[in-house]
Amino acid sequence: MAHVRLRKFNTKDTYPEQNLDNDLSQGVVARGTTVFLRGQVAQDLDTRESLHIGDAGLQTRKAMENIKMLLEEAGSSLDHVCRIVVYLTDIRYREDVYREMGQWLKGVYPCSTGIVVDSLARPEWMVEIEATAVIPD
Repeated sequence: MAHVRLRKFNTKDTYPEQNLDNDLSQGVVARGTTVFLRGQVAQDLDTRESLHIGDAGLQTRKAMENIKMLLEEAGSSLDHVCRIVVYLTDIRYREDVYREMGQWLKGVYPCSTGIVVDSLARPEWMVEIEATAVIPD
């Protein structure tokens, strides 16, 4: 099986205010066993609308909803997440973000890396979460 790209898009549509033209996808299923998801933010994947501006906890909830939805589209689930990477624009958001994220990953025990960055692709985004999961047999 060739790699399967989930929800292909071009950055000129996603970021019209920026001079970009990159072909990307929300996730890639590699040879039918591993799912690599793009960093997810508080964005409606159909309309590209940014949601929950100013609330790191609610932004995390939407990012996790997106992750759950994309994993299910790929034939996986949150139970099969192996690795997450969390990007925060302010260390003070960590408690709210990890509290919300922890509810979605209770009992999963993925390896996790947290990084504080100056900013994300849009100024209203406070948290971005990427995930890698497997598709069960």
